[in-house]
Amino acid sequence: MFISGIIPGTLLGTGLLLAIFLLGLKNPYPKGQWLNKEEALKAIVRALPALAIPVVIILGILLGFTTPTESAGIACLIALLVGIFVYKELRLSSLTKLLERTVISTAMVVFLVAAAGVFGWTITFEQIPDKVAQWITGTTTNPIVFLFLVTLLLMALGTVLDGIAALILVVPILLPIATQNYGIDTYHFGVIVCIVLVLGLLTPPVGTGLFVASSLTGIKPGKLFGAMMPFLITVSIIVCLLVIFPVLTVGLL
Repeated sequence: MFISGIIPGTLLGTGLLLAIFLLGLKNPYPKGQWLNKEEALKAIVRALPALAIPVVIILGILLGFTTPTESAGIACLIALLVGIFVYKELRLSSLTKLLERTVISTAMVVFLVAAAGVFGWTITFEQIPDKVAQWITGTTTNPIVFLFLVTLLLMALGTVLDGIAALILVVPILLPIATQNYGIDTYHFGVIVCIVLVLGLLTPPVGTGLFVASSLTGIKPGKLFGAMMPFLITVSIIVCLLVIFPVLTVGLL
């Protein structure tokens, strides 16, 4: 899955950079200045302690020393120590306010996940995933059309369900159909599912990432969602390309 995500990740990064560039041409954003070589070197050296955080996360998971949750906890500890002793931008006296904001944000996420759990129970009780899967298989025999329909289904579920809950509900039903009935590669299907469900984190009414960003910035979710539309459209276009051209995901395998 990591290897299958290299090209899609590159496409996503390039597409989002292009979207930012076009927005920069349209909107009067403030202009910056290029650093000279000496300033750039100093900036890189100063950033090295902070860059250790993602390195610890990735190596800890890949080498099997930590689970993703444990690596996140270690990363938080490293960030705290770096902020206090290296950059000296954090103070022990400010930890109370930081922990208070953390508790508020965490509580909001827990309530969103709880609400998504209610939706998940309702959807499971009504056997909606099974019915939709039967409808999709009865609608088309084309694998590309099948993937587009699955993408629309996941986008719809992502608006009301947490990503993990959507995975548990949908993938066990649709993955065997995708591989056996339509000959779709498992990794190709998995990459598309992951990207589409990430979009669900940013779409209301149960967009966990959207509400966390709103809480941290103080911007209303509706206004924030409107500002994200160019990026959501960009990601949707790239998902369409991945659906049409499977080589973009399985080409490196």
